[in-house]
Amino acid sequence: MKAVILDMYGVILKQTGDDFVPYVQQTFPNLKPEEIYKPWLKADIGEIPSLQIWEEIGFRGNLEKIEKNYLDTIKLNDGFLDFISTAKKKYKLAVISNDSSGWSKYIREKFDINKYFDVISISGDLKIQKPDERIFNLTIDKLKVKAKDCLYIDDREGNLKAAEKLGMKTIMLNSRNVQYSGDAVNSFKELAERIL
Repeated sequence: MKAVILDMYGVILKQTGDDFVPYVQQTFPNLKPEEIYKPWLKADIGEIPSLQIWEEIGFRGNLEKIEKNYLDTIKLNDGFLDFISTAKKKYKLAVISNDSSGWSKYIREKFDINKYFDVISISGDLKIQKPDERIFNLTIDKLKVKAKDCLYIDDREGNLKAAEKLGMKTIMLNSRNVQYSGDAVNSFKELAERIL
């Protein structure tokens, strides 16, 4: 194995993205999840800038501060920094994340994690979202490896299946405690024991 590719939400980050709707509903309790997800999904494929998410939902005032308040609730997953600094010595590393350009940039800079990755593929930058195989292929090409030489880590079965179809090895980091019949670990400590 030559490369390890990681998902962001639910893997590198403790938050899976499932907290966004309840976070917004603290301010707008009558908004339905689909009304909240609509602008979020547009930003995830680069159709709108991230600040417009808040505006379309109905927030007013200093949108940058509102956005920062939300992003500052997001934490790195336990054991990630130990894992990634050791993995860097052994493998090429990449991240593939369904996220808006602005949110991803803020989070990666806040935690100073860009330095660990050889390739960073963000759906908001590329206008392609997982599980679309093009985002995986672009990442593999940039890593200059073959799919069979990659291990892909995600917390969502659909994304893992897409990576498997291309020939990658996969492991679920089961941060959402879902039923999964494939290969899975529950923490970076377990993952490190397996591959480092």
